[in-house]
Amino acid sequence: METLERRWQAAARGVGAPDPAAVAGAGTELLTRWREPHRRYHTVDHLTAVLDVIDRHAGHADRPDLVRLAAWCHDAVYDPRAPGDTNERDSAALAGDLLTAVGVPTDAVAEVRRLVLLTAGHAVAADDRDGALLCDADLAVLAATPQRYDGYAARIRQEYAHVPEAAFRSGRAAVLEKLLDLPALFHVPALAARWEAPARANLTRELTTLRHPD
Repeated sequence: METLERRWQAAARGVGAPDPAAVAGAGTELLTRWREPHRRYHTVDHLTAVLDVIDRHAGHADRPDLVRLAAWCHDAVYDPRAPGDTNERDSAALAGDLLTAVGVPTDAVAEVRRLVLLTAGHAVAADDRDGALLCDADLAVLAATPQRYDGYAARIRQEYAHVPEAAFRSGRAAVLEKLLDLPALFHVPALAARWEAPARANLTRELTTLRHPD
């Protein structure tokens, strides 16, 4: 946790947050949210994985510290029972409150909010380098090995344990179909070249299992 806290503090300082104590407090609040007991996939492990992708490929972003802050905030509110893009909108609102409170400049706060909202649909404009890196990092698990992907899918099912099996299969299939309908899952060229094909293979395999469980 100390390493994650340092990463949060470095990103906040990088965009001009002036008060170390306030920044530390905001980081503690975010980590408390990421450790909520109902989470199975959207945990600090997912946060760390997203941050690691951003750090490895920071050269593809215009303002990588803003992308890092957006990563911290993008699933900070996560309620599997919430409809539609409620979690993303609430996470963006939380980002605005927390970053404003620690003294991040207004334009940077607005940009982080915008980036968080992109993770609702992962549709990114061609010239949006920061949005591309955040969304690619968020979806990186889709291109994992089949075994790791299956673990991700199983943890998503655990987060939706309150949903009956038939309803879950229908809803999850709709999510996968929406992803497969995107012109591209990944937007950073270097990542798309490596990840697009395995991600589509994983999604298609899961979708087939959902539609034909036997």
